[in-house]
Amino acid sequence: VLPSPEGPVPSVSITEIRQYLRAQGIPFHDGYSCLHTPSLFTSGREGQPLPAASTPYTLFIDKTTGSFLCTATLAEGTWQDFQANVELQHRGIPPASSEEPEEDMQQAREDARCIWDRALPLSELLDEDETKKTKAMFGISLVTDATLKRFGVRYLRTAKSLVFPWFSPRDATLKGLKLVRVEKKGEAIAYVEETLPRFDSYRNLFGLPLIGRRDTELVLTGWELDALALHQATGVASLALPRGATCLPPALLPYLEQFKRITLWLGEDLRSWEAAKLFARKLSLKRCSLVRPGDLQPRPLEALNQGLNLVKILRAALPASHKSIVSFRQLREEVFGELVNTEQVAGIKWARFPELNKLLKGHRKGELTIFTGPTGSGKTTFISEYALDLCMQGVCTLWGSFEINNVRLAKIMLTQFAGRRLEDQLELYDEWADRFEDLPLYFMTFHGQQNIKTVIDTMHHAVYMYDITHVVVDNLQFMMGHEHLSVDR
Repeated sequence: VLPSPEGPVPSVSITEIRQYLRAQGIPFHDGYSCLHTPSLFTSGREGQPLPAASTPYTLFIDKTTGSFLCTATLAEGTWQDFQANVELQHRGIPPASSEEPEEDMQQAREDARCIWDRALPLSELLDEDETKKTKAMFGISLVTDATLKRFGVRYLRTAKSLVFPWFSPRDATLKGLKLVRVEKKGEAIAYVEETLPRFDSYRNLFGLPLIGRRDTELVLTGWELDALALHQATGVASLALPRGATCLPPALLPYLEQFKRITLWLGEDLRSWEAAKLFARKLSLKRCSLVRPGDLQPRPLEALNQGLNLVKILRAALPASHKSIVSFRQLREEVFGELVNTEQVAGIKWARFPELNKLLKGHRKGELTIFTGPTGSGKTTFISEYALDLCMQGVCTLWGSFEINNVRLAKIMLTQFAGRRLEDQLELYDEWADRFEDLPLYFMTFHGQQNIKTVIDTMHHAVYMYDITHVVVDNLQFMMGHEHLSVDR
């Protein structure tokens, strides 16, 4: 749930951040998405700002939100926390470094350690036949044992899962894991992922420990196996995002600051293309290039398996920043892409409402749909089902329920998600609640009439933080207050 309206996130502008740093005598560089400053946490300096030259700039301040991360000590917090730590330093009190992880995180780390110890490198499975079968099952027959070993990938026999480690960038301790297994659904195969800790706290840029300080070019992929294929075929530094094309958590931006050029190659469908354009804005358009999905440019693992030239595909990546005026020649590729993928251009189809797909084609970003009907006709019930359908397909959704409180709305949605009356089977509650919690679903805590600017600011914040692509407002009258329903509004 996003911060409540009683205490909305105090927004801070980049100008205010710069003015504050200058006033406090803290040197800084202007980065792509962050400001870089010397860390307050690396040593107990007695309130003396050090000359810029003698200290590495390991503290990063997000230009949009003001939140900070020190990559040397992993201390992090809000802009207000940063100011409080500067105050402490002026009083000669060394700022508190990163505190112990919470109990849940601690438990997740211990569970991860147990699984990690039981998993084996693929090259150490009992016989060659088992190794071959396992690699074939995941479609990685062409990925060498050396590549798997370099990235530390293991295999857990009991769960028939590949295990991808998350090592702390500071001291290389194990922070968590991602398990990936294959499920056959008729002819099609689906990859099922599970993470420790849970999805929302899993912030692993897979492959980060292998990045050197001097690396300036990077390819960002949406999947761990793509990062392996890319590195093997091209030798370029490559990382995988923790939730693929679903979102790029701002907490990861500091680790991407050192790169002068970032190529986003997230997947082979139009959703990945849309996500790449969204992420490029966060990363700074001027340094990003995008690999356009298409038959000759599938995802990296697929390209490796098809024997395509991955270096050539990377060279053909399109710059993310279009100038303010463009000619058709610059748009030509994009138009062709839309014609080739007409089905995908129509948007994300609803799985539960085939009739609705005939009317609306699918959920497309940048479109507004209004549902009207008399009180009690089922608008909220239907829309929660409609939004849940998309959310289960990975569409990041933000709910603004101004009429019904969030507890009641979440109860309706959880019942729809489970497809059963949970009040009659309370022993199943935790199992379904755990699965529901992993959906990319967020609620605003407003209720009744609200100041429209506050609501819009909260939406902006949510889009930046969680890559929201679908916003539900229920309902418009409650949000605006009944007296404001003039035509303009």
